[in-house]
Amino acid sequence: MADIKDPENTILMELKDGTVVIELMADVAPGHTARMKELARSGQYDNVAFHRVIDGFMAQTGDVANGNMEKDFNLRMAGTGGSDLPDLAAEFSKLPHDRGTLGAARSQNPDSANSQFFINFKDNHFLNGQYTVYGRVISGMDHVDAIMKGEPPANPDRMVSVKVAADVDA
Repeated sequence: MADIKDPENTILMELKDGTVVIELMADVAPGHTARMKELARSGQYDNVAFHRVIDGFMAQTGDVANGNMEKDFNLRMAGTGGSDLPDLAAEFSKLPHDRGTLGAARSQNPDSANSQFFINFKDNHFLNGQYTVYGRVISGMDHVDAIMKGEPPANPDRMVSVKVAADVDA
């Protein structure tokens, strides 16, 4: 497991193959960081599917409205919803969309991010300045690489649980 410097701003995402440790960047994107922690603490990310996973690009998840549904019609709706909380204003920065970074998924409106996010499989610098970067995988990227690919995947992987490290007993 990674060396966790700030447990309050570290996410432990349990996938089928193991734990992904994500360092949140509260100094760069405080609104997005606070939202992820709020949704994690309320259990809304648990069992949510990776509904859009493009090999060589990114894995997207976090549709707490539709992403925890079982197969077929409901899962096809994944990607269209967010949480009951208001959308977030963009928090663009100079941070690049490098391999392992978290980006806030949104519609065409820059201020429409809510609960969905993506993890970059590779450096995707064409996204720089257009999507909020608010975290980075510091351990477990091999588990992210192993997520089932597809749009949506035939048998999607899910976030088994998502917790703030400060809330987990060592």
